[in-house]
Amino acid sequence: MASKTAAADTPIVVDDEAPGPPISVPDSGEHSEGGKLKMIVGLVKKALGVKDIAAMRLSLPASLLEPVPNLEYWGYLDRPDVFASINDSVDPFVRMLSVCRFVFTKDIKFIHGRVVKPYNSVLGEHFRCHWDVPSATYDEAGSLICHAHTSDPSAPSSGVTSIEADTASVRSSKSTGRSSILASGAKSPSTAATTPQDGPIDVAADMSNLSLGSGTPAGDERIRVVYVTEQVSHHPPISSFYASAPSRHVEISGVDQISAKVSGTTLRVSPGTFNKGLFVNITGGFGEGESYHITHPVASVNGILRGSFYVTVGDSCIITQTGNKHGQNYRAILEYKEEGWISKARYLVEGVIHTYHQGETAHEKWLKVKDVPKGKVVAVLEGCWRGVIKWKKTGRPDPAASAESSPAPSVSHLSVAAPNPALGSGLRSAMSSKVNLAADDWQVLLDLTTLRQVPKVVRPIEKQEAYESQKLWEKVTSHLLGKRFSEATNEKVAIEQRQRDIAAERKRTGEVFVPALFKEDISDGQARLTEHGSKAVQEELKAPASYPLEGLPVSSS
Repeated sequence: MASKTAAADTPIVVDDEAPGPPISVPDSGEHSEGGKLKMIVGLVKKALGVKDIAAMRLSLPASLLEPVPNLEYWGYLDRPDVFASINDSVDPFVRMLSVCRFVFTKDIKFIHGRVVKPYNSVLGEHFRCHWDVPSATYDEAGSLICHAHTSDPSAPSSGVTSIEADTASVRSSKSTGRSSILASGAKSPSTAATTPQDGPIDVAADMSNLSLGSGTPAGDERIRVVYVTEQVSHHPPISSFYASAPSRHVEISGVDQISAKVSGTTLRVSPGTFNKGLFVNITGGFGEGESYHITHPVASVNGILRGSFYVTVGDSCIITQTGNKHGQNYRAILEYKEEGWISKARYLVEGVIHTYHQGETAHEKWLKVKDVPKGKVVAVLEGCWRGVIKWKKTGRPDPAASAESSPAPSVSHLSVAAPNPALGSGLRSAMSSKVNLAADDWQVLLDLTTLRQVPKVVRPIEKQEAYESQKLWEKVTSHLLGKRFSEATNEKVAIEQRQRDIAAERKRTGEVFVPALFKEDISDGQARLTEHGSKAVQEELKAPASYPLEGLPVSSS
């Protein structure tokens, strides 16, 4: 590792062990939006031709960063209530629809929030949190109804975000276990306007339209969803994660690694070598034994030279169901339509759900909607992945399915079986009505205009371990929120320097880094908890709650 000094005596840390040429972006000393934009443009120019920006030898000035650790910011449970609803239905087809809903909601922060650059994670850094969310319910047509962190699309709104800062988490109070918004009232030192919409961000207007939990039947239990993640590799940057809603028998895990490259004025982001997608497992209830493998599409960050960042998505997301007890499985292809070079972004998506049988391989070549034989398609989807997405049955039953001796329940008119009395009252209510799924009848799968990111609940700093994200970066965050950018950069460089000193000593002694929360083998793209990781999950499950919890005793201390 080498340390250099640039303009305004701002230190820049260059990691000698990282692949690729070293690139320095000195702090210009101008911390206005214009000054930040100049630094960003300088970075883009130097990054042209770099094969993978994620592997660059680079440390950015703190003034270009959002005051949030990467492991806290990055994740796929922006709507934990939608994730928890995956196993609500007795019908495997409807469970596939639920997984599609989850896919469209997992990155809501990029729909209603800003595109930001969090801190780079250091090796061994870890983060954990939980959510206590009301159960989703369903209307007579089977459309999902969420009861927290929603907004009225007809009310005046900035269209940007529903909380004080897109990256805000919630810290648990030491005394009561209740929650408060982290750094409430402090304006985030973000870069220039970072959404496609024009005009200032009206936080007050959005807050006035935000529902934090109204509309939920009184006395309903909350569902606890827990999440843990750890940085398991520094070169290349890789993190493992695990989340679970135990009372609903749903869990998800995966390995996060991205590859990023500048193409023209766009930053194109795709999955890295170890990133095999998301793995959802149903461990009990209606879908016990089912698994869903979800691949990642390709995203692009646009508007870099204008300082108005927004995300577009291309390629396909493929969801493959396995373990269906009825002899056939479902597979979904969600194809994000490429945006034009000149025309305004439309954010369109279309998709199909088709059947296949275990052991077949022909479907593995079907990567686009047009690739799927019509006789295999049981439903189609279309819409705007930033707005409303609809679906309908095709009316073309799968011949292979009809030949099964024990066919899957008909999706032409689903009458749900009697719900499990052990489930929360919200789910019992959701499962009590008939869902009309008639062919050629369009149904709303999801209205993303009404949904906002649900803040994470994080325990107090003083109870966190030294390498937990918020505690590790506490001083940097404090300096950034106070607009003390030079101090923030110095503190950030000190953390990075300390980690590289540790890495050098580890290399000298031949010591091999071993993750604490996750097992080392990530070759198949799946993350598996160690004993220490399982303990962290259990501790989050037992954390104090302000509401009755479904399937868990209430703890207030």
